[in-house]
Amino acid sequence: MARQNNNKQRPRRKKQLPEHVASVTIETLGHRGDGIAGLADQRIHIPYTVPGDEVKIRYRGDRGRLEKLIAPGPDRTQPPCPYYGKCGGCSVQHITSEFYKRWKCETVTTALERVGIARSIVAPMISCPPNTRRRAQFAVRKTKGQIHLGFFERGSIMLVNIDACLVLSPGLNAAIPTLKALAAATPENWQKFNIMVTQCDNGLDVSMTGSDVDEDLFGAALSRLIDVARDHEFIRLSIGDLPIVVFSEPVISLSGVDIPIPPGVFLQASREGEQALVDLVKPHIAKAKRVADLFSGCGTFSFIADTEVHAFDIEGPAIEALDIAARRADRHHPVKAHKRNLFEQPLVPDELKDFDAVIFDPPRAGASAQAKQLASCEVPVIIGISCNPASFARDAAKLIEGGYHLSHVTPVDQFVYAAHVELVGVFRKG
Repeated sequence: MARQNNNKQRPRRKKQLPEHVASVTIETLGHRGDGIAGLADQRIHIPYTVPGDEVKIRYRGDRGRLEKLIAPGPDRTQPPCPYYGKCGGCSVQHITSEFYKRWKCETVTTALERVGIARSIVAPMISCPPNTRRRAQFAVRKTKGQIHLGFFERGSIMLVNIDACLVLSPGLNAAIPTLKALAAATPENWQKFNIMVTQCDNGLDVSMTGSDVDEDLFGAALSRLIDVARDHEFIRLSIGDLPIVVFSEPVISLSGVDIPIPPGVFLQASREGEQALVDLVKPHIAKAKRVADLFSGCGTFSFIADTEVHAFDIEGPAIEALDIAARRADRHHPVKAHKRNLFEQPLVPDELKDFDAVIFDPPRAGASAQAKQLASCEVPVIIGISCNPASFARDAAKLIEGGYHLSHVTPVDQFVYAAHVELVGVFRKG
């Protein structure tokens, strides 16, 4: 018998770069919301700084942290949230509203210019108010009999316990004590987990996830959770995607059609942001007789016009919810739902030839394969929606190469105080 080798090589630790201290002036704001300063032959990224700031920093490699603000830049302002700088949820509360708007538009124009698209086609940004986010995922930690619920520090596993959040809707803020009560009722061995809560049209939909979460609950542990859900009027309580109690079917109205949403299904961040996007898309499909809604989710854009719509998405629960809603809705023209992996099996030109318009709303990474097929088709108008200017620009370049003209792009700021920005672009053939 061969001898077992117990001298296994341990993985080598990555050598940590030495830390340095320097005084620098912030030159610009990067697309993720970090200030950038030049130092020797390096570009150092420092969170919570703004162009013109004179700062003392500690840095390793190209990442730094603010040690001391020596002199503020002209576009610095006092953050409105007491947790800002600790909680990692927001990245740009410290800049003035005027600079904030210019910077968000600049992230769009810069991404487009990198692929040769002129900044002149970018329309003024549509702003959304704070206190409008209708969904949040809270991290929970239970230590020494205490419940900590909130968001992580930036780039850290340290949890910031919060009592209110400036970006969440009033309904979600009011629910924070309720969610802490729910966390307190979980089994003792649930030490680290997440609670996702969605403000539906008819109440709060709550789901718990995480490595400590056990779906096989029974007896007193299950009864405690159901009692909290009942006492605090949750409409549904789930563990992961598995509902453990449903008092009322959670519903979100999309363009007047009630969608029975599954646990954790994708939704636009806010009702206000969603409406802004719908208003930008709707005029361009108003005269279309047949529309393809690609990456439809549960139907954000599927019901905005009374025309025949074919909705496609890979997510089974979302497309099933859309199908149920479409069957219940009293519409003159049908909305038909199709489960399809558009990343691996994109619609090809022959399948697209009978459509008058395409709505194209891929995930943040974009959808290169589907964009390539769209570029080869003859659909008169394509409306692209994205929360990532870089992937939108990449896909837009493919469409332009295929003969489409990008007439205009409109940024929508539904991710208030975050680095992300939504946008809508309109492409026409010829």
